[in-house]
Amino acid sequence: MKWINFLHIYQPVNMDAYIIREATEKSYLRLVRALEEHPEIKFTININGSLIIRWEDLGYSELINRIGRLIKRGQIDLTGTACYHPVLPLIPEKEGLSQIKENEQILKKHFGADFKPKGFYLPEMAYSPKAAKLVKKMGYKWIILDEIAYSGKIGEADCGKVYLDKNSGLKVVLRSREISNQYVPEAIDKILDNKSYAGKSIITGTDGELYGLKHIDHTAIFEALLKRSDLKTITISEFIASEKVAEKINILPHSWATTEKEFKLGQPFNLWQNKKNKIQMKLWELADLVYDTIEANKKDKNYLGARWYLVRGFASCSFWWASGKDFELFGALSWNPDEIERGLNEFIRAIRTLDNQGTKSAKLKAEKLYLAIKKMIWEKHWNKHWQGNTKK
Repeated sequence: MKWINFLHIYQPVNMDAYIIREATEKSYLRLVRALEEHPEIKFTININGSLIIRWEDLGYSELINRIGRLIKRGQIDLTGTACYHPVLPLIPEKEGLSQIKENEQILKKHFGADFKPKGFYLPEMAYSPKAAKLVKKMGYKWIILDEIAYSGKIGEADCGKVYLDKNSGLKVVLRSREISNQYVPEAIDKILDNKSYAGKSIITGTDGELYGLKHIDHTAIFEALLKRSDLKTITISEFIASEKVAEKINILPHSWATTEKEFKLGQPFNLWQNKKNKIQMKLWELADLVYDTIEANKKDKNYLGARWYLVRGFASCSFWWASGKDFELFGALSWNPDEIERGLNEFIRAIRTLDNQGTKSAKLKAEKLYLAIKKMIWEKHWNKHWQGNTKK
């Protein structure tokens, strides 16, 4: 059986250092070490530039070098992405282009001036035709999406084939959601044992943190799996090069977390922009105001400083933590007021940084929005807290 394993490695650039260290020590180093110890094993990996920036700051230069060596050996098929992990379909196209270019610059800095990935990872696997066309325009050849992309339903796609996106012309592979939503090494191990996928290919896609931080593998199933002789791993780029396009498909907007109901209702990005979620909608109102104000003041002496905060605010995380969704698997309720404020604070700092007197009106409007959002966050939090205690 062929296992095409995609791993997404990311931490927000403004994340606390101890959290980045913990994820690195428990998961990222484990993955790199496994590849070094098994030269025949290959994975396709996305590493956001935002994390590489922090690795530099935190003294992980040797880890970056080790990854570079694995890339040269062909064991890591690195993808491109948007540097600070925004949901590309939800931000201005110009901003998406800027973040893709910045990510490319970071990869070239560490992995060679001519380094250019073939594949691209859309943060959160959040697809829209417009975002896909931007990726194609930037010279990428393929993307990985969730299997819901095929028909809007789970279980109908063949996740062992290569497809072609009618909208963009990009080649597409689809991850199996059922297998990816488990502890993948354990799932693959069981599949190999019952021979149900003999001679077939399986594509999985998960966060890299699954391998240690989010799931403690007490019996080292992952390491044992890599020693099995009946398992072959190849990269997505190798898989695409070896297969013919099976079918052209018309892909509609979705993400790797979009439910069948959300897909059908045309609400593919509810985790980050739900019209019924007042906090999220106010956050986007502030984000749009700040972005428009900054971009209208490119000659401001503090323009670059304002953008330094802005890109951090656009990260998907704060919007995700405001969703309040219960995922149950490998995590609790996606509600965290401190994490929502992390992004909120970046947006207000961004507009405050501008020096132009002409931005006064926009700044005052932003301050009012900022205070209103903070009030909404903590009113919801403490109401939920006391309700929970009452039920107990």
